[in-house]
Amino acid sequence: MLTELRLRDFVIVDSLELEFGPGFTVLSGETGAGKSILIDALGLALGARADASVVREGTRRADISALFRTNLTLDAWLAERELSGDAGQVWLRRVIEADGRSRALINGHPATVAQLRELGDVLVEIHGQHASQSLLRTDGQRALLDRFAGTDLTQLAQVHARWREAEKEVQRAQSDARDLSVERERLQWQHDEIAPLSPTEGEWDALSAEEKRLSHAASLLEGSKALADGLSDAEDSIAERLHGLQQRLKSLAALDARLQPAFELLEAATIQAQEAASLLSAYADRVDLDPQRLAQTEQRISALFSVARKLKLAPAHLAAELDSLRARLDALEQAQDVAALTQRLEAARQEYDDLARRVTAGRERAAAELSAGVTQRIERLGMQGGRLSIAVEPGEPTAHGVDRIEFRVAGHAGATARPLAKVASGGELSRLSLAISELAAQANPVPTLIFDEADAGVGGAVAEVIGELMRRLGDSRQVLCVTHLPQVAAKGNQHLRVSKERTDTGTVSRIEPLERARRIDEIARMLGGVEITATTRKHARELLG
Repeated sequence: MLTELRLRDFVIVDSLELEFGPGFTVLSGETGAGKSILIDALGLALGARADASVVREGTRRADISALFRTNLTLDAWLAERELSGDAGQVWLRRVIEADGRSRALINGHPATVAQLRELGDVLVEIHGQHASQSLLRTDGQRALLDRFAGTDLTQLAQVHARWREAEKEVQRAQSDARDLSVERERLQWQHDEIAPLSPTEGEWDALSAEEKRLSHAASLLEGSKALADGLSDAEDSIAERLHGLQQRLKSLAALDARLQPAFELLEAATIQAQEAASLLSAYADRVDLDPQRLAQTEQRISALFSVARKLKLAPAHLAAELDSLRARLDALEQAQDVAALTQRLEAARQEYDDLARRVTAGRERAAAELSAGVTQRIERLGMQGGRLSIAVEPGEPTAHGVDRIEFRVAGHAGATARPLAKVASGGELSRLSLAISELAAQANPVPTLIFDEADAGVGGAVAEVIGELMRRLGDSRQVLCVTHLPQVAAKGNQHLRVSKERTDTGTVSRIEPLERARRIDEIARMLGGVEITATTRKHARELLG
């Protein structure tokens, strides 16, 4: 439910803070006072397209904020998108710059206009006299009928998507059969070149290192033994000479302690020379002179290199390429199995047809009930002899089913029902919307309904019926209505008056809630024009009860 609306520098409103309550709220005022400004502003807060023309002349930006109460479902939606604010409410804000750029915010967090629209779809439904409203669109008519019928299209849409994807797979398999066959032959050739070698990840690097070591085994053995002898094992070795120097320095350090650090370094060098000699001797004992293993390694390297060169790959990448080829061949095998794909397609189509038939049956029942209910109500709304007919006819299969939904209206007795979008006037369209909304109130989850001059073209008793219907709708929904008729205005739980006044900076629009005394004057003005008389005041008091 809408609880607060704040405007700043919007069209001809300089500043406005307005609170809304539950039930039925009416907006009235003289022609041109700007009664639709509130609805336009609210539309922008709910994601409508914005342009620079809404910025009040001489100012930098227009700022619109709307506060709504929420429920647990909306709170969860906000939390999932990290847009939460205070629990149980949401602030929607739209800022439009003078250059036409705009920003959207939800609870102070930057948001997208699409997110505003997504919230707006579940918070507010606006019924105006413009051809773009949902009742004139075939998709809007279908959605309205589905809401009334309680139709859930989620599963049908999923099955439809699965069916269409299966259809594309069959078509691709049939049209690309030759290309797929050529591709499969190419991949199979590459696979058959690599597979007999069974390369493993990291094998090439290991083989290269082993081949290098085996091919230089004699040099490694000879060199390591010579180094070990020079360091420690031979006569007059480095270790032996270092030991002699160490003993001489030891005696000198005994005479002068300042030589002790040099002695310790020489002692460490002797130890390190002996350790190096020991390591080299151990390495020489382990060096493997294995010509047979060397030949095997070289043969394996040659085989891997030959295949890699033929396929224009690095030898180290052969194992990964083999895995990739196997996966691609498996995918092609499945893609070429037209029989299996066709079977999957037929199963998906059968499931879709079964679900679509159930949806159609539900729509046909709801169409009969909704048509009868609306026809009964529009009789009371000044369309004597008029009737609504909802056609559920076969159409192309879509994610919404196989039905083509069309609302048709006959304006008077004996007239042929024709498509709503072609024959309904603005007033008739608004009254039909009102009748449908009142009838479908329990099925319609939107908590706030807005009617922009739903009373156009009527008066007298019909206007009173319209007011009563809106008042009744207000028992289960928040209802806002822009009206020219005193009979409708008198039924409101809350009455807002829109007026214009001249200021030093130009013309501005004022919107104010009316208490009973001022409300009597406003309804008297609506009854009698500019001059308010005792008679019109008396009639106004009678309307207000």
